[in-house]
Amino acid sequence: MSECPHVAELPHPEPVPLDRTCPDCLAVGSHPVQLRLCLICGMVGCCDSSPLRHATAHFTQTGHSVMRSFEPGETWRWCFVDGSIV
Repeated sequence: MSECPHVAELPHPEPVPLDRTCPDCLAVGSHPVQLRLCLICGMVGCCDSSPLRHATAHFTQTGHSVMRSFEPGETWRWCFVDGSIV
């Protein structure tokens, strides 16, 4: 893992999550496979293995590039711009 330039732009401390599940999945009755936390604003969205891919949609709509796993025991981060774990 290497630090991409987008990690330096992240707010400190880490944003507080707005929800503990994907609210967009909840709204349409879908079920997320795994969750991702936006490290810019705290939005929680479902991963790309989920049917509706709300975390990726959030990046596309906002440009918020770095998310981390929001699964228990996982701490890895993903940069959408660089397409890599950071």
